[in-house]
Amino acid sequence: MKRGLGKLMAILGLVTHPTTNAAPPPDISTAAAQAAIERVRPAVVRLEVVTTEYRDGREIKNEGAGSGFLIRTNGYLITNHHVAGRARRAVCIFANNEQLDATVVGTDPLTDITVLRVNAPDARVFPTCDWGDSDAVRVGEPVLAVGSPLALSQSATRGIISNTRMVMPNLLRRFGELTIEGEEVGSLVRWIAHDAPIYPGNSGGPLLNLRGEVIGVNEISLGLGGAIPSNLARAVADQLIEKGEVTRGWLGLTVQPLLRSAERGHGALVASVVPGGPAAQAGVRVGDIIVALNSQPVSVRFDEEIPLFNQQVAGLTPGRPVSLSVERNGATHTLTIVPERREPTTFPQRELTEWGLTVRDLSRAVARELKLDSTEGVLVTSVRPGRGGGEAKPPLQANDLIVAVNGQPVGNVATLARWTAEHLRSATSVVPACVEFRRGSERLLTVVRVGIPDWHDPGHEVRKAWLPVAVQTVTRELAAQLGIPGQSGVRVTRVHPGRAADGLLQVGDVITAVDDEALPASQPGDEEIFFNRIRQYRIGDSVTLSVWRTGQTLRVTVPLERAPPLPREMRQFTDPQFEFTARDLSFHDRFRQNLSDAVQGVLVTEVQAGSWAALGDLRVNDIIQSVGDVSITSIGDLEAAMQQIRTRQPRYVVLQVLRGVHTRLLEIEPQWTTIAQQEEKP
Repeated sequence: MKRGLGKLMAILGLVTHPTTNAAPPPDISTAAAQAAIERVRPAVVRLEVVTTEYRDGREIKNEGAGSGFLIRTNGYLITNHHVAGRARRAVCIFANNEQLDATVVGTDPLTDITVLRVNAPDARVFPTCDWGDSDAVRVGEPVLAVGSPLALSQSATRGIISNTRMVMPNLLRRFGELTIEGEEVGSLVRWIAHDAPIYPGNSGGPLLNLRGEVIGVNEISLGLGGAIPSNLARAVADQLIEKGEVTRGWLGLTVQPLLRSAERGHGALVASVVPGGPAAQAGVRVGDIIVALNSQPVSVRFDEEIPLFNQQVAGLTPGRPVSLSVERNGATHTLTIVPERREPTTFPQRELTEWGLTVRDLSRAVARELKLDSTEGVLVTSVRPGRGGGEAKPPLQANDLIVAVNGQPVGNVATLARWTAEHLRSATSVVPACVEFRRGSERLLTVVRVGIPDWHDPGHEVRKAWLPVAVQTVTRELAAQLGIPGQSGVRVTRVHPGRAADGLLQVGDVITAVDDEALPASQPGDEEIFFNRIRQYRIGDSVTLSVWRTGQTLRVTVPLERAPPLPREMRQFTDPQFEFTARDLSFHDRFRQNLSDAVQGVLVTEVQAGSWAALGDLRVNDIIQSVGDVSITSIGDLEAAMQQIRTRQPRYVVLQVLRGVHTRLLEIEPQWTTIAQQEEKP
């Protein structure tokens, strides 16, 4: 939300929460405040969401929280887009602690408004909040901010209206606009500023007058709180409920306040005109002064008036001609202009797991920024190291535009997703694809290996002789303390039970020679000298060890075994949906964790940050012992169990894991994506 403002915030000491020396709240009647809060309390919810961001070629899941409130009795509720607009999962927690899932109905990054619908198990009538008239709000009016700060619980703070038309001042805009998914929120929103304390988690909650009416949707806090005016929020919510999206007019121009040197009292200065847009086609030029739109006077003398003009333009009907009166060189010209439908500045991103890429469709705005003459193609937004796109030669990189695969044009993400699904449906391994892409002014070719192998068998090293003990180097200092000064060698720290050395060697034995050849081990790390000496023998040979034990030197003959497989040699499996990797337990794993042979399961070796597995609290070094009601004794069991999970797509997946000495039951709640959904255009 506040990207780009950090430098100025540090300079000015701005914070994202109220300071402790804030002025005391106004003297609001306790009874009036309680009545207003109780009026809305049943309709205000705490939202716990799983949202997504895209980087390093992956969709990263994050847990977050915010607030919202019900606006219709059939379960529609409103919150901020930055809270739940891209939620993969949303849970509403009511004042009585009831928890119900909710589904995103529609979202609008430009005003930071999202509408969800509660998924109730019964045909209930929900309590709602009443809308107030934000245009009637006055500076100094007492207000209450209701929500769930820090995701702790529902609460309320109080204050007064500080400003009814707050915009980002030029001093702040120089360090970056307040943007969400490329949309400049302040271009359409004039915030209601207030000093009721706002904390993280309050976003999306209602700002109330003392009648308990909603006059704003709390959104930001930069010392003062900022709420989206209720009249704007309500209009956006109504469109999202009725159509699932907001339709706005677009003229292809931007305005700025009149220059002081213009010495005139009304009008709006045209600052830019998009080539080929409606304004350009109608003959509008940079420097024109707009004096009327559809016969309605236009006045933009200050920054605070820009959102009002932009709202006027957004309210135009696409395709319906309007008149635009402009002054140019002292003369007034009336132009006819046909508004177009405003499209998003950027389209949503998505992950193409099989490619190791995150991508999006091209909007006209992004195409202009990249100096492209078309919106055809798939824009790469990030690349995952070690996967297909990143391993290609040359590798793909952010801002590359994929235009064709194997000679077939690729117009959008849906086309590329269909190609991927069709070519991998019957493939048993990765599929090479010849990719044509644009990078700057060049058109390049590369070969991408598309697909993800489900498991990997790394093969085995040649087995060598092994003595089943663990040892440490006997340093000079240690030798002196043991009463054998000047002696080098290794000290036995563990004898693996049930093995050939069990009963022959003991913990504390100091091995000084192998077959009468002294061990020159005296520095930490010299243990490998001993094991290298043992590996020179053949499996089944016997060695005679010179052993110092409790003041005596003994000769102990021990048969050598075949070395067990190393951890890197164990078979492993990576689950692409949950994004974790596990492998069979090795002898060395059991040794390090002191596990008996009776403990069964597979060892988790990697959990991707921001994955469904990570959200479910699966951790590296957990031992998965069951998936649902299926016991896991080998990586083959896990692979088969996860394949069944992908086929059934249950809402919850329960893993039993051993973590240290404790057993845990982990509940993972993924969102499943079907091939049909993958092929849909964002």
